[in-house]
Amino acid sequence: MRFALSFEHRDWARGGAANATLQLAQEADAAGFDAIWVTEDPDGWDAFALLGAISQRTERIALGTGVTNPYLRHPNLIAASVATLDRLAPGRAFLGLGRGQPEWYEHALGMERGHPVARLEETMRLLRQWWSAGSASIDGEFRVREWKRVVGPTQMPPIYLAAVGPKALEVAGRHADGVLFSLMSTPTYLQRAIATVRTAAFAADRDPAQLRFIADPGIVVTDAPDRFFTSRKRFVANVLALPGMAAVLENPALDVEGIMHRVRAHMRIDELLAAGRAFADFAEHGDVDAAVAEIPDALVAAGSMVGPIDEIRERIRGYSALGVTDLMVSRAGLPRSVDGMAEYLDALRH
Repeated sequence: MRFALSFEHRDWARGGAANATLQLAQEADAAGFDAIWVTEDPDGWDAFALLGAISQRTERIALGTGVTNPYLRHPNLIAASVATLDRLAPGRAFLGLGRGQPEWYEHALGMERGHPVARLEETMRLLRQWWSAGSASIDGEFRVREWKRVVGPTQMPPIYLAAVGPKALEVAGRHADGVLFSLMSTPTYLQRAIATVRTAAFAADRDPAQLRFIADPGIVVTDAPDRFFTSRKRFVANVLALPGMAAVLENPALDVEGIMHRVRAHMRIDELLAAGRAFADFAEHGDVDAAVAEIPDALVAAGSMVGPIDEIRERIRGYSALGVTDLMVSRAGLPRSVDGMAEYLDALRH
């Protein structure tokens, strides 16, 4: 099992310093983390600028987006950004790609929405062409005619697709090197989703065994798990209430659909998305407290690894049996020294 950290722009939105972010990356590299995933949303930082800086402070850790999308960045720019990162950190660059939230780009930023899943598939096809042959063409959501790129990567960077629904999961199986799953995706959901991806890969004459599956249970080793649930409920209200995202909370023991219907109503999700509102507006205009009150602990516990180390190890074995190859470790409770992080990782691995 490989272990990774996610860096989010909210660190800086809350007043965090750039130097502290770079220092954390350097410590994670030295401690033995396998990857750093840097988020990218239209209201936050430039992920590739930060990744470029991190590349010069680290030596071995894999670096990539978690995730960017073909609305925020045209595929040609994505090709350039990943190739540049690969030149700065040879063999360590990867791309985390997703569809973003199309309503933001259509209603707030004045872009054509098109067909998001088709855009993801075409983006990956274009990137493979540019990175292997230097020239790419496509006529679909994007119209690219024999466009040549003169700067490419030193090797073919892996592409991991952030996918939720069956169509995106099938695209991942046909084209991606693996899937990045949302925070708190439950084992029930993961089992079904991984099977969908593997089936699509096999049908496309690809080897399913070569795919990576990155889950984010937000690992926290603690004897008091309940105190971490409130923040995760807020994540459910602000992020997993977005259209289609609640699927990752699949849980046969709960009425997830009913719970999330009430959460979306309290958060005014449909209304705010139609107005082109972003994450910050959800918290300002939605009733977060009322939404959180609708969410039982069991909803967030099912897809979270929060508890004593023996329980965490047992759940890691369970995720591995499902086919998960990589796990995200929460930065909550993470020791802030190289030795402390290394001991933390060693405890998870054994």
